[in-house]
Amino acid sequence: MNVHGGPITPELPAGSNVIVISGPGGVGKGTLVEALLRQDQRLWVSRSWTTRAPRVNESPDAYHFATREEFQERIEAGGFLEWTEFLDYMQGSPLPQPPAGRDVLFEIDVQGAANVRDRYQDALLIFVDAPNRAVQEQRLRSRGDSEPRILQRLEKAHEEIERASHMDFIHLVNDDLATSIQELQKLIEQHRSR
Repeated sequence: MNVHGGPITPELPAGSNVIVISGPGGVGKGTLVEALLRQDQRLWVSRSWTTRAPRVNESPDAYHFATREEFQERIEAGGFLEWTEFLDYMQGSPLPQPPAGRDVLFEIDVQGAANVRDRYQDALLIFVDAPNRAVQEQRLRSRGDSEPRILQRLEKAHEEIERASHMDFIHLVNDDLATSIQELQKLIEQHRSR
């Protein structure tokens, strides 16, 4: 996997925090992030760009869906904080421009989180995982991933877990949605008040 950082680290508005939620595919990151955004008006999500096709029933605003050409143009214009080629598609985080008084929330892979941490040293890193790989597999199937994609994501999960174990992540097992949302909100509040 090639991972690339952007040319600059954008200044954030005074008081803005950086929160990164990472974890393997199918562990429920997107569901957790959407719930957090509904509950916490101080959060502003950095919508990742991707060249993959939308999944069945995936919200059209889950990502900025782009062609490879559009993605490449954005790279050349210096428009990404970080980007990577992941499995058979590209994904990246645009340069964040949150409104004043809002915290930036990234939902990105572990390597992207490392890149963000390199740029924003005080970022809060949270690694979300499923209770086990069987649950992750069930979640991948329920969201409509193809059989080859499910196998790729399960294999990738082992790499991400290993990489995350060597970073400063707070680990959260998403076995109960309501409890996980409460725990995330508590971690964010603790980070804000540090």
